[in-house]
Amino acid sequence: MSVDGWNTVLVLGGIRSGKSEFAESLVADAPVVRYIATAPEGDPEDTEWATRLATHRARRPGSWTTEETAGEPRRLADVLESAEPNETLLVDDLGGWVTVLLDPEYQPADDVATIAELAEAIRTCAARVVLVSPEVGLSLVPTTPLGRAFTDALGAANRAVADACDAVVLVVAGQPAWLKPAPTTAVAAAAAATVSASASPVSPAASQTGAFQAGTSLLDAEPTPEVQLPDVLTHTPPVAPNQEPGNPWAAPTMALPMVATGLVIQPGMELPMPDDYAGPQAVDRLATLDVPGAGLGVLDRVVGFAAATQGTSTPAAWGSVRVLLLNGDHAGGASAGAVAGESARRAAQARAGRGALARLAAESGASLQVVDTPASAPMETQPALTGEQVESALRYGWRLAEQAADAGVQLLVLGACGAGTEAAAAAVLAATAGAEPPAVLGRVITDSGEIDDAAWMVRCAAVRDALHRTRRSPRGAKDVLSELGGGDVAVATGVLLGATARRVPVLLDGPVGLAAGMVSRDLAGQARHWCLLADHGQHPAVRLAADVLGLTPLLDLRLDLGEGANALVALPLLRSVLALAAALPVHPSLTGDADADRADEPQADPEPDDAEPDDAEPAYTGPDYTDPEFAEPEPAGPGPTRTGADEQPASGWRAG
Repeated sequence: MSVDGWNTVLVLGGIRSGKSEFAESLVADAPVVRYIATAPEGDPEDTEWATRLATHRARRPGSWTTEETAGEPRRLADVLESAEPNETLLVDDLGGWVTVLLDPEYQPADDVATIAELAEAIRTCAARVVLVSPEVGLSLVPTTPLGRAFTDALGAANRAVADACDAVVLVVAGQPAWLKPAPTTAVAAAAAATVSASASPVSPAASQTGAFQAGTSLLDAEPTPEVQLPDVLTHTPPVAPNQEPGNPWAAPTMALPMVATGLVIQPGMELPMPDDYAGPQAVDRLATLDVPGAGLGVLDRVVGFAAATQGTSTPAAWGSVRVLLLNGDHAGGASAGAVAGESARRAAQARAGRGALARLAAESGASLQVVDTPASAPMETQPALTGEQVESALRYGWRLAEQAADAGVQLLVLGACGAGTEAAAAAVLAATAGAEPPAVLGRVITDSGEIDDAAWMVRCAAVRDALHRTRRSPRGAKDVLSELGGGDVAVATGVLLGATARRVPVLLDGPVGLAAGMVSRDLAGQARHWCLLADHGQHPAVRLAADVLGLTPLLDLRLDLGEGANALVALPLLRSVLALAAALPVHPSLTGDADADRADEPQADPEPDDAEPDDAEPAYTGPDYTDPEFAEPEPAGPGPTRTGADEQPASGWRAG
């Protein structure tokens, strides 16, 4: 459950704020949880209090164990000190603990010393601990001595525990606001994550148990600082690795931790739509620009898409771009023909800033994040994910999009590098669009460039058997993800939904992103309108899914550089189109001033009414030097007399 030093978390919140539910969600993926109940049973005639306690008990999974510490306040510190490193403890709550601490039965007692003992036990606790406590600092000062004693003691306990914990979150109206760690701690955590790039949010065994690996838990809600690459407009091309050994194309990247947002992702969500008017207005505006040719051709769709998602008829080029590379393998026949460990090598390569994807990201000034997703079980024999894993993966993807939006990212690029992704996408298409697996499964190409038809047939058989196994199963979005889609498609679906909620467009590239788009239709149909497809790469699954979703590829480059890398090749072109459309002025013929381009040129002196024709000999207006007695010359016509600096040259030619 801990990562980068986050081992203990304090969850604060007011009455009915949802703090307990949020704390429970933080440990929901732990295999076993010890629930430490601190509140006393209370008066047997107090049915309302008994109902509250019964509600708390009903929410606890059957695998959790419960311990009561209400009988002795100091016992809580003993429980924490004796906990093992592989345990997960949930303490709910410190308000009940302080109530028992102030009970006259345990007086006289040194409250300050007992609170200090608890804080020290939290600091030295080897287990992973989540503590829940009421926040009393925002309430009025109680009018009774007992009430003031309680708030004073609880306030002191909250401060001491918050100082001892690695992370603190305040839940207000069900919404978590993370107060700790401080920015310096977050930077240190990012550095630690960079060093330990081998940490994975899901172990292979987790696909069978439904429990995410402790390395990236729901406790880690503070966004890890992203790797900043050179600015898209001013960056200089990086030096080649062979020029400076050990100097990668881009800085190392890290996988963000899983985060619980308290969000319930369900079918029929009402998410925002792009602006219906800005897109057509932007396309119409293109016809008025001062270009020498016919215009942008089919790339006018880029301008219309950007205008609709930005809500303006003059959209700007995407400045901050983040690439999310999803790494998660599919076991069984789906990965037939894939080299063992190849996807892990690609992910590690990208984390280190090397390889095609990292180089293209650096060239485009885009940040790159490698996201480890749950490993998927063989879909031909069992569900790829459990229902709990699907929920966690959807929330994980949603939070990834939220963190990108909070960091100012203007465009997300979705890619994947797992083994068996094409077969999983084919299974999703077969379940959601009625496609025939052989028609949407691409040929299997070996590392030597040869076509492996035997592996292709194994993949087809795996998809066929998975569809036969689930022929009577529901075809809801979460059911498809659980039975067929797997971890990477589930996380990608969450990314699409979260990006839609935050109005961040997504550039799709490959079967995982398109399969996620198919699944997201049943959860929120608005998501597909925030997606853009640069190139289908001649992949049959991508072409079919794009047709169903109404996504027309902008280009036909037939690239096959890996999912995500193909989109980055097209990104500079798309940016150039947007920059050009935003910078070009309206054609002068449409402004009513055909001479607008010559506005800065020096203007000629006005012609006098009796000026000579253009082909006539110009009149000499200077003095007659043959006779020095002559006075000043007279002006030629009714124009003003020019003297000094305005005097004409000796040739007698007039301007104009």
